[in-house]
Formats: sequence, structure tokens, C-alpha cells
Amino acid sequence: MKRVKIFDTTLRDGEQSPGCSMNLSEKIIIARQLEKLGVDIIEAGFAIASPMDFKSVQTIASSVSDITVASLARANKKDIDCAWDAVKNANHPRIHLFLATSDVHMQYKLRMTREQVLQTISEMTAYAKSKCADIEFSAEDASRSDREFLAKCFSNAIAAGATTINVPDTVGYSTPQEMGDLISYLMEHVEGIANVDVSVHCHNDLGMGVANSLACVKAGATQVECTVNGIGERAGNASLEEIVMAIKTRRDFYDADTNIDTRQIYKSSKLLSNIIGVPISPTKPIVGANAFAHEAGIHQHGVINNAQTYEIMNPDEIGVPHRALVLGKHSGKHALRERLETMGYEINDEQLEDIFTRFKKLADQKKTITSSDLEALTLYHSGIVRDEREESATTCQVVSHAINSSKEAPKIAYVKIKRDDEILDGVAMGAGPLDAAFKAINNMLGTDARLEDFSVRAVTDGEDSIGEAVVKISSVSTGENYTGTGISTDIIEASLQAYVNGINKMFEESR
Repeated sequence: MKRVKIFDTTLRDGEQSPGCSMNLSEKIIIARQLEKLGVDIIEAGFAIASPMDFKSVQTIASSVSDITVASLARANKKDIDCAWDAVKNANHPRIHLFLATSDVHMQYKLRMTREQVLQTISEMTAYAKSKCADIEFSAEDASRSDREFLAKCFSNAIAAGATTINVPDTVGYSTPQEMGDLISYLMEHVEGIANVDVSVHCHNDLGMGVANSLACVKAGATQVECTVNGIGERAGNASLEEIVMAIKTRRDFYDADTNIDTRQIYKSSKLLSNIIGVPISPTKPIVGANAFAHEAGIHQHGVINNAQTYEIMNPDEIGVPHRALVLGKHSGKHALRERLETMGYEINDEQLEDIFTRFKKLADQKKTITSSDLEALTLYHSGIVRDEREESATTCQVVSHAINSSKEAPKIAYVKIKRDDEILDGVAMGAGPLDAAFKAINNMLGTDARLEDFSVRAVTDGEDSIGEAVVKISSVSTGENYTGTGISTDIIEASLQAYVNGINKMFEESR
């Protein structure tokens, strides 16, 4: 049984998708969780894209220890030098080099001939190899490239020192049959291919990213590039959780396995969703809320008698927490820690104090606390109240609020905020209660934040469920976008928390 490597590009390709941006501390949180998940390679970013991208790649390279850290680079010396500078302190660094090989890309984007492309691949792969032992070469738009020419490109890359060749379906155009046939063709026609990893990177424009990736695994690919929750440019990338669980569930068919600790899948998915403020669809395979729900009577009857009648996976395998009622307002820290540890969360004493404070506040608002409530509190801590928070120039917290939302009277909001050790308060009028509250916050903190998007949803069950608010704000002066998240049984409070959380991120990046 062969082992398929999982190359996670959530922090590079995934973060490039609109609305999925993360700041440095959030990227570190995701990188560490990916290490716990057991991915083989993290693509930490595109180092030359911006000073912040470089810093992100460099910091992540020093923040993980057991996995390979890669930076993307175009096929030129400047990109390669920057990528190497960013990853060189990693225990296992990789430079991920790419150059387009399809006729349409070579003619209209690169303006290069086939001969020039072949020469560039050889020269730049060799140059990258002179700096780093682990080199991946990607032929951008490989699925639309001439196969014979593509084989020559990969042969040149291997001869120049590439240790992994990547076959991207860059625009999600291919089908499973075509991708499988392409891998089979390359296996027979690329010189030296038996000595390197064969990777695939499939986009989901036609909804076949996962199917295409799996067809390549069946045909002999030994590495799959994917993202948590399938986030990525346009319609997204192949979904990590779907690929991993398909290989595990159908081990008999694929004759393959991965190094993923599947019990960390659900936590990884929810953590990413919490950080970027993009909810998971209820019908999302593996991690959606309905993935293990059964409403039809005949299904319920079958599952009660034998879960295998309608469940091809055990929810425990991916770390879905049990929904039993577990704790109440009289429970102590030891009971809380024990329950969180059984749910797969590793927390230190400082984190426990923070979660316990939130737990006690929630217990005063709800009669019973469920595992899903604890999950929401813990993910909120992991994604928002960060270990790196002491590095932030300014940390603001909502202390209290009072809002007049009467239909006949002006919408007036009074908000009190703690900024570091200082207490501020302010009053403002607005078109609605939240508009007034957000204006009061802006006035108090002297920010130019502008609300771009706002949503609120229930993240736990019942009439006293926890509400999660997500705001997307932008800075008028810089044009940068930030996502803020807040949770509370009071949706107004959650909304104010989310807005202030977004402003904290704005402050953090401006320091």
C-alpha cells in the first residue's frame, strides 16, 4: 500500500481567495494545527508577493518542526532567492518553482517559445537546487498542455534536480478520466519519474477537484495538493478532508493511505472557518453539520439498528464531538479541562483561565452547556484570543453597551470599551442600532474602519444557542480588509465583539 503525501496550500492558494485573508498570528495558528493534523508539506505563502507574505513564510518556517515548509516562486532568480531566504530556517525547507507550459499561457502570458520555456526550466531548477535540496517544479496549466512537450518539461526539471513534479489542473478544466490518463502518460514518458514524487493540484471550477485528484492517485500520483474546506481561488481547490477520507474509506480501491490524523479533521475545519469568517455549508461532505444527520424515518431506523446502513464513516474518526450535555455553571476548571481534552483540545493554564471565564459567563446565560458550546468557546479562543496577543500594539475589548432601537426614536448606541488598561466610552447615532454602535466605536478608537459585510448565525442548538457574528471591515486610508468574529448568546454583543476584533487586527498590522 503506497503512502500519498498531503501538500496543504491553505495558507497560500487558499488565502488568495476573496474573503479568506488571515493575519500573521492567525496563519501561525493554522500552521500549527496543520502540523497536528499530520500534513506532510505546508505551502506557507508566496514569499516575494509582499513584505507581509515574506514575514509569514519566514515565521511559519520557524514555528513548525516536523513538516516540510514550502514557498512558491516564479522561475526567476529574484523569486527563488526570496523564497529561499524565507524558508531556509525551516527544519525541512522546500522551494516550489512554477512556469506555465500550455500554449495559451506561453503565447499570451509568458510570451515565450517552447525552447525558451524548456531552457528556463532547466536553468532555474538548477539554480534553486544550488540553494535547497528539496525542489518542486509545477507546470502551470499542465492539464491543457501538449503532452509530449509537458513530458519534456518535467524531464528537464528532474534532470536539473527537482525532487517533486507537480501536474496542476490550474483552471479546473479537466475530467477524472483525462487527469488519470495524463498521469499514466507521464509515468511512461518522463525520464527519471520513478525517482521523484508525482503531485497533482486540481481546482474545482467544474466541481471535479476532488474527483480529479483521486483519479490521479489511482493512476500513480504520490502527492496531492489541497486545502482545508476546499478554499481557494475562484471555485476553490480540492478539499483536504474529502480526499483524505475518500482514500481512508476506500482503501480497498485506492490501495493507498495518508499520514493524516483524521481525528483532527473536524477541529481543523472549524478552526479555519472561525478565523476567516466563512461558514461551512451544512451539506459539505465530511465536516458539514448534516454530514452525519439523518432525518428520514427509514434512515433513522437503519442507523439505530446498525450505523453502517447509512454511515460509511464513523463521526469519531474525524473528531466530531459528542453532543451530550456535559457541564453546568457549578462545574470547575478541572472538569472543564478534562472535557476539553477528551474533545481533542490541548490547552495550557493561561488558555484554560480565559476559556473558563467565558464558560462561566455562558453558564449564567444558558441552563446547560453542550459539547458544541464548548467547541465554540474554544475555537473562539484559538482563533481570536491569540497566544501572540501580547505582541499587538493595541488590544481592545467590549466592556458593556446600551442601545436604543425603538422604531419611533433615534437609533442611539452607548458603548464602553477597554483599550489596554484604559476605559473609554462613547455615544453615537446611526441609521440602525449596529450602525450607531460601530460609529461610537470608531469615534472612541479614532479609526477609519468601514463596514463591508456583516452576518450572524447560530453555531449551537436550541433557543438559547450561541450566535456567531462575522464582520468584514476595510481601512479607508489603506484599502486593506479585515475579518472579525464574535460569539455570544446576545447577537448585539457578538456583533460588537466582532467589530472590535476586526479593528484589533487593523491595529496589529499597522504597528
